[in-house]
Amino acid sequence: MVGLGKKRVNISIITGLFCFMAFTFAGINCYAQESFVVVLDAGHGGKDPGKATKNIHEKDIALSVVLKLGKKLEALKDVEVVYTRKTDIFLDLKERGRIANEADADLFLSIHCNAFHTQAYGTETYVLGLHANKQNFEVAKLENSVIFMEDNYEEKYEGFDPNSPEAVIGMTLMQEEFLDQSLSLASDIQTNFRVDIKRKDRGVKQAGFVVLHQTYMPSVLIETGFITNTEEGMFLNSNNGQDKVSNAIFSAIKAYKKNIDENLVVEEVAVIEEKPGKLYPGVDFKVQIASGKKKLETKSYNFKGLKGVERGKIGGVFKYYYGKTSDYDEIVSLQSEARKAGFKTAFVVAFKDGDRVNISDVIH
Repeated sequence: MVGLGKKRVNISIITGLFCFMAFTFAGINCYAQESFVVVLDAGHGGKDPGKATKNIHEKDIALSVVLKLGKKLEALKDVEVVYTRKTDIFLDLKERGRIANEADADLFLSIHCNAFHTQAYGTETYVLGLHANKQNFEVAKLENSVIFMEDNYEEKYEGFDPNSPEAVIGMTLMQEEFLDQSLSLASDIQTNFRVDIKRKDRGVKQAGFVVLHQTYMPSVLIETGFITNTEEGMFLNSNNGQDKVSNAIFSAIKAYKKNIDENLVVEEVAVIEEKPGKLYPGVDFKVQIASGKKKLETKSYNFKGLKGVERGKIGGVFKYYYGKTSDYDEIVSLQSEARKAGFKTAFVVAFKDGDRVNISDVIH
């Protein structure tokens, strides 16, 4: 049997997905709610101070805010908090994402501070997406530049260049399925910053942050303010300021979780009958891992390390496939590989004579 994981899923999304995949419906099962897992990532650390002024380091403020926020979340009975770091250590960007993925987190939040050569001030929250403008790209490029501090970064990121807009755009595809949730959380965070603690709202933005690309759950990167602004820098470096910032983020997470609890309550399990060891001559099974309107290079760094990804186009949408075989058992194994790599909604599709066909029409 092939099932869809034990995570709670949105009914409307999964219903459409079932029709698209031509699976045979097996039933609806209710499960007790599992812990809501939040991964908190204090940006920078160790040999990487982040932005800095004479007396203030981004890495210290980020860690302090994360620890305060984590303590508030840990007080909630059904929330589990995972930290990428709780001390002043250096972490690879990939390691931060690995921690979140291994925890099978429901949310990933990366905490940072901004800096500029003027007295700019205010907060902004980012989700992974296309650069709306050059300024967004410059912010992402600065945060991504930490990979040059990592050992063997060329091998780890397989040719990815954080200074290239084209390379960074390729990362956005992986977070498309979580974009709405990420934007919702980011919007609530910015609202709380503006209303609750009277910060200037610089908006919710999209840019290509490597640390967000590494995760496969709703994810945001929060720039809590400008340490280079005299007043805001003092606010962020104070215990009172860090309390207020962590409270604003905490309230947004609670609101997000409440919405999830009220709307995502069941799991549907789709099942297809397998024919173990049986080949289907003339049929090409593939694993669809993603789709989008952007035409991406099928390089492994664009697809979480999966090699041999193939690109197709149906209508105006590009489809990205992993694997190609007439052996159904083999394609199911490749589907498992894709899901382990982070493509949680990867599913099997079938082609005959170059045309897309329903799996139920070729498996017999």
